[in-house]
Amino acid sequence: MVDHEQFSRMLDSHFEWLAVRESGRSIPLRRDEMEVENGNGRVRFGFVGDGGFAFYGLRAVAEEDGDLVLEIAGEFGRNAETLRLIPRTSAAELSANIELARLMKANELATALRNGFAGLKVVRVALSRDNARLAQIVVRGADGIHRAVLADVTASASHESLLASAMNWLDRLRIRKKEPISEVWIAAEKRQARNLQKLLAMLTHAARASVNIVEITLPDAEPTAKSLRQWTLSDLWREKAKKLTLPASFELSEIARKVTAAAPDDIDVIFSKHGETLRYRGLAFARVRRMMGQEKAWFGTEKKRTPLVPDNLSELEKLISELQLHRTAETDDKRHDLYRLAPESWLESMLKRNIKLLDPNLILSPIYNQFKAATDKIDLLAIRRDGRLVIIELKTAPDRETVFQAADYWRKIEHQRRRGILAKANLFGNLTILDQPALIYVVAPALSFHYRFEEYAASLAKEVELWRWELHEGWREEIKVIARKNYSGRWLGNTNL
Repeated sequence: MVDHEQFSRMLDSHFEWLAVRESGRSIPLRRDEMEVENGNGRVRFGFVGDGGFAFYGLRAVAEEDGDLVLEIAGEFGRNAETLRLIPRTSAAELSANIELARLMKANELATALRNGFAGLKVVRVALSRDNARLAQIVVRGADGIHRAVLADVTASASHESLLASAMNWLDRLRIRKKEPISEVWIAAEKRQARNLQKLLAMLTHAARASVNIVEITLPDAEPTAKSLRQWTLSDLWREKAKKLTLPASFELSEIARKVTAAAPDDIDVIFSKHGETLRYRGLAFARVRRMMGQEKAWFGTEKKRTPLVPDNLSELEKLISELQLHRTAETDDKRHDLYRLAPESWLESMLKRNIKLLDPNLILSPIYNQFKAATDKIDLLAIRRDGRLVIIELKTAPDRETVFQAADYWRKIEHQRRRGILAKANLFGNLTILDQPALIYVVAPALSFHYRFEEYAASLAKEVELWRWELHEGWREEIKVIARKNYSGRWLGNTNL
């Protein structure tokens, strides 16, 4: 019998593997592209093959000269084969190489700073202790003042995350006893730097006074850097607004119509350019695409994808039955994946069906699905009875970047509102959008607000009006607002709306 934990440790020993199938077909795989499951006394091994991600029953594992030889089989023992996994790079070696590459990038950024600012001296170059994804550089200017410089060395951090990290680091530097630092620079290449410039414009003057955005240029020759001018809100509206692209049609496909009929109160459909995504209480479980005039469908959650054909309709029905059993507040197994996955989408699906559970004054856009697909960001877009737009950001776990993410969504929506793009799109039918800035509602269970939420919310400019809506922890059973706060200064606690 295969030992689940032992096999997982074997896979963890290397980050990259080469999977060689019996047919001779070889597939390069990373460790994060493979999964091991243990259930009902069986171990299953999943990986990305020619037909996408799929799980196989794992019958046996053996080691041969450092390789792993697996005996695998499909459902009901079909298509049994021997799969050989050949290690490519050890996890320890890869980690060391990655850290070295990041440190080299950090020093390249330090060189750019020296080249860009006359008289600047680099005092210290290091990587962040928590995950080594950020460069933390200390410099001393020609004026003798020490400044901190933060930069992403992985090209993966969002501008909202960078700003939150910079503010967090600056707080620690300000209170240290030896050579405290009261100014932080965020260094980034052009696109990221411009996004940071826009984000910083939505903060109060006091909040942005200690933050400077530096644009890094890394050509083949000498790298260099320059400070970007701090923008104000009025600078944001001078740019061209992003076009709002909506799907040409939101008519349900025949397949989607039949599937949603199985549980019409719990299944919704998200439209996109090429088809539809079907979700059960927010969890995507089926997709329909129109290809060459024909409808094609796949079903499965997460990475599991199975083409829908007449022969496996019963498997789709079984999946829906499992969703009905486990994706409910009444389930006996709160640890089941179908219960735990995509909680924010679950909350969104509940509010989408009746937005008045949150606030009786709200009206959700009739073509909300298309708008969501077009933006791929905002959880919900609504309008108050007085015509004022409301951007609703949902969270079910503490997230440090929430306030800055919401502010960035506000900027994009507000830009389109000011240019009349939203009015032309008829997002709310015949309702008129009020000529006032949109509101932001951040909605989460009371214990799911990050401990720095208050501080970051208070740092927003007064034009960016943000509300905090606290829900009862049992939101899966019933949406109940227990408190709300307007960061213009009003606090309304213990309210039943």
